Amino acid sequence: MKLWDKGAYLVKGQLVESNGNSNPADSAKKTIAYSILQKHNISGDAKNLKIKFDKITSHDITYVGIIQTARASGMEKFPLPYVLTNCHNSLCAVGGTINDDDHMFGLTCAQKYGGIYVPPHQAVIHQYAREMLAKCGDMILGSDSHTRYGALGTMAIGEGGGELAKQLLGKTYDVSMPGVIAIYLTGSPVRGVGPQDVALAIIKEVFNCGYVKNKVMEFVGPGVKNLSADFRIGIDVMTTETTCLSSIWATDEKIHEFYAIHGRESDYKELKPEDGAYYDGAIEIDLDKIRPMIALPFHPSCAYTIDDVNKNLIDVLEETEKRAKVSFGDKVNFTLKNKIIDGKLYVDQGIIAGCAGGGYENICAAADILKGKDTGNGKFVLSVYPASTPIYLEIMKNGAAAALMETGAIIKTAFCGPCFGAGDTPANGAFSIRHSTRNFPNREGSKIQNGQLASVALMDARSIAATAANKGFLTAATSFDEDFSKKKYFFDKTIYEKRVYDSKGVAHPEVEIQFGPNIKDWPAMKALSDDLLIKIVSEIHDPVTTTDELIPSGETSSFRSNPLGLAEFTLSRKDPAYVARAKAVRDNLPEIQAEVATVSKVFDEKYPDMKGRVSKAGLGSSIFAVKPGDGSAREQAASCQKVLGGWANIANEYATKRYRSNLINWGMLPFLYKEGDKNLPFANDDYVFIPDVKKMVSEKLSSIKAYAIKKDGTVNEFELSLGELTDDERKIIMAGCLINFYKE
Repeated sequence: MKLWDKGAYLVKGQLVESNGNSNPADSAKKTIAYSILQKHNISGDAKNLKIKFDKITSHDITYVGIIQTARASGMEKFPLPYVLTNCHNSLCAVGGTINDDDHMFGLTCAQKYGGIYVPPHQAVIHQYAREMLAKCGDMILGSDSHTRYGALGTMAIGEGGGELAKQLLGKTYDVSMPGVIAIYLTGSPVRGVGPQDVALAIIKEVFNCGYVKNKVMEFVGPGVKNLSADFRIGIDVMTTETTCLSSIWATDEKIHEFYAIHGRESDYKELKPEDGAYYDGAIEIDLDKIRPMIALPFHPSCAYTIDDVNKNLIDVLEETEKRAKVSFGDKVNFTLKNKIIDGKLYVDQGIIAGCAGGGYENICAAADILKGKDTGNGKFVLSVYPASTPIYLEIMKNGAAAALMETGAIIKTAFCGPCFGAGDTPANGAFSIRHSTRNFPNREGSKIQNGQLASVALMDARSIAATAANKGFLTAATSFDEDFSKKKYFFDKTIYEKRVYDSKGVAHPEVEIQFGPNIKDWPAMKALSDDLLIKIVSEIHDPVTTTDELIPSGETSSFRSNPLGLAEFTLSRKDPAYVARAKAVRDNLPEIQAEVATVSKVFDEKYPDMKGRVSKAGLGSSIFAVKPGDGSAREQAASCQKVLGGWANIANEYATKRYRSNLINWGMLPFLYKEGDKNLPFANDDYVFIPDVKKMVSEKLSSIKAYAIKKDGTVNEFELSLGELTDDERKIIMAGCLINFYKE
């Protein structure tokens, strides 16, 4: 794999450094990404985009909050197709009635406002979108970070709920024209290598260096034609883990066939860059050289070939232990060395599931590898979740399901739970291998605060099946020496016609929305004050902080329709003291009043020309994190901080655009402190005074002087900036949140 250190032209199918006297700015207009983005841009400005999407999608962790936000802002009808899937809180096993209350809310809203409702266990959000929504040249916005349908010629973006609420209110998705990176594929995968192997190899190369951060990955090159539609989809969905903004692929007859199989042949058209297209960078990938991969805890970028792990087992596991120290500190003694048996690495659990693993070809390939074998009667267990009911029906008809079940594997319904800790949580100390999307700390459902710790590695379904056939000992699928059956897929959508509610865009305003006792309105939020005093209530020095650490997934998802209830879980696994600290500031408890009085006195004595301003400033809290926001698009990572009285984040940088957008949409200031995280001018429990903060936002000041008032009475002056903000984003922050902005 080669990452170019400069831009590249695609000329007659080949990457070249220059193309005569071609102008890069003009030639950049020849990419697929440019044409699709500009088709959906209504700003009239090719550099500053205002995007209107063709369709939007949400699942049952996010759609209640989105619709509640839009209702509070004046929405009366869904102005574009909006699909509400139920694939996250499907089990209805936590919190009594609250999950199915959310589902009934979703169904009645689809009826009232004119949407589409996909009942639980029918399909995971992204598979339904692939089967029923994608269209070449279209754009889809989803409230799930893995909203990626580029392999099908649809540019899709995963964002926080605030951005979907804007679409429901007839507004736009505002973003600067992103850079476009060519992903140039050559060769063909060897037998036993699957899409997750290619995806992990890419993530390993680009995540830490930020090569594609907030850019569009455009897949081109002669190797594309050697990949099936399912294989491309499996790579594409994982591009989210690179921190790119979106993805798009050149389309061909294999994608045409995909649309034809799904009864939507008219939604296909050929997409390809014009000759001479210019890219801001390029990644060359020789598919022949990719080998089965494993991403060890605690990130998809922690990837190795399975062969390397087996050859250098102790060294690799010691590297994993060092990463655990970063995530858990010294309070947890994490090891996988106890999984070594007779020189081999033993795993306790295998999962093939969700938008990444539950595809038809992945499951059929796993069945081929396991046919005639068994998974044993020891600790190891294998579960398989087809991504949709049509896939489930087909593997039942063609014998793949029977072949898997005969080995001891369990076939379950379409459900995203194993990916985020709401299903198949392994035992304490157990090690799970999964063809799913993420392996962040505790994402599999264990709770470090209760002394529980399990871990996950990501692998392709083929190598998971090979490991299952080897009774749980880590095995690469390239050891499988028989041909794959390559069973043809037949899509039957009649189950959708029987079970999915599709309004066909017709609203029924007479329908009463069905609420449940856990579905709560957003609390009132104040507008930004002229001056701001914030208390630092959590200080995080990990290189990256994920949204799972900011607001844990798993059973907490059941409370996502209750803003105050969910907020009680904020940072609960990373900093259990955070909630009490933040609430004390929000509620202005007597001890906080005493602290503010002391801080005000110290500041007034040192800066008499600003006397009295600290005591009159708006009061809130903030966290500091080096690089927060990697991972999920869930807006609750920001909104939970806001309902607890948060007014800002201070960071060295933000891991993703979507997390920064979530902060802004909830009226929180996304401050940047560019001097690193060593020798910070403030510490946890210190106060930071930011005079004229409203002026900074309204007058577009590049930076502002802030004052850290420390416990010992010293005051440190330092600079904060906000980065680029659109005019509407500035208005949202000043209004206090998106809801207030639209009410005004």
